[in-house]
Amino acid sequence: MATLPKEPAEDARKQSFWMPGNYVRTVHRTERSFQACNDIVACFMERAKVEKQYAQQLSQWSSKWKSIVDSRPLYGSLMRAWQCFFTSTERLSALHSSISQSLTSEEGVRVKTWQKETFPKKIFCGFRESYDTNTSFSRAQKPWSKKLMKLEKVRVAYHKACQREQAALEKEKQANENSEMSQEKKQKMTEAREKATEEKEMARDKYEKILEDVSTYTPRYMEEMEAIFEQSQEEERKRISFLKQVFLSIHRHLDVTNNESVKAVYSELHQTLMAIDEQDDLKWWKNNHGPGMPTDWPKIEEWVPPVKKLKRKKRDQKGKESRPVMIGGVKVRALYDYVGEEGDELSFKAGEVFLKVEEEDDQGWCRGVLSGGKEGFYPANYAEVAE
Repeated sequence: MATLPKEPAEDARKQSFWMPGNYVRTVHRTERSFQACNDIVACFMERAKVEKQYAQQLSQWSSKWKSIVDSRPLYGSLMRAWQCFFTSTERLSALHSSISQSLTSEEGVRVKTWQKETFPKKIFCGFRESYDTNTSFSRAQKPWSKKLMKLEKVRVAYHKACQREQAALEKEKQANENSEMSQEKKQKMTEAREKATEEKEMARDKYEKILEDVSTYTPRYMEEMEAIFEQSQEEERKRISFLKQVFLSIHRHLDVTNNESVKAVYSELHQTLMAIDEQDDLKWWKNNHGPGMPTDWPKIEEWVPPVKKLKRKKRDQKGKESRPVMIGGVKVRALYDYVGEEGDELSFKAGEVFLKVEEEDDQGWCRGVLSGGKEGFYPANYAEVAE
């Protein structure tokens, strides 16, 4: 699970797991695994922030342009198609907000909880697993390391003996080639070479015996070390398996390509776009702003007495509570301009459509709600039910 360090190309055999002290890389893997968990949590908590910010940006974009579009000169199916982009964006914003929440509340907490249970600490000794593994490796390697040190010592002694023999051979050769040197000196050179050869053979015998002892002990050493290593491998396997499931779960949250709600958003958007009908839009414009509009052609108009504004008296709470409330309201259209004179009265223009939410009281007033959301009273005879 932890990143493997790069091994130097030279002297690779000395980097082997079997050499003294090299097991520490396996021991340190526990700490590296713990740090990897911290990094994973930090990494995806940052991704959660990205998802949250993206959701906020989508929502801000939708709100900004939704208000702008409402004032633009589009109409009919083309306007509905444009507005559908904002509806779909709000749904996507909610989706990415939920992704952010899932990464934080589910995966982050899940890894932290597992990490706490999996990496128990031993006082003053770091992680218990690291301490136990290091102790076991050290105990198993100690006898073999001692034998290896003896082997190295006799190896060095043997190699030095070989060097001395080589030097003696060269001196003997030079002496034999020197015709001016006395036989007595030549004999001494020969005796020195023979002594060096004897010492070399003795050193080699000792070297071979120690090597045999090391070789005899090696299978036992390997068996003990492998048993400890496999225990460490099993703990690491459990960690890898758990984090694999975490990664798959994170992938499930992030993979919006297979999210049915996302497919539905774009499917509905595509259907709305395909429903743009230029003939219907042109017909709507003709009937609402063109020759198809209903017109009051000139004709004799009978005189109608002007509407008198009724003065509203303050009503008691009991009368207010007994008045029927209209669930959902009824659309009404203003017949005349009206400017509210008191704070709880509505102001509107003739032709404006709004909701009537309470029936007319005995004073001739109704309660209504304008399209902007303001609620208040208005004269009942200043509006009629909109068809």
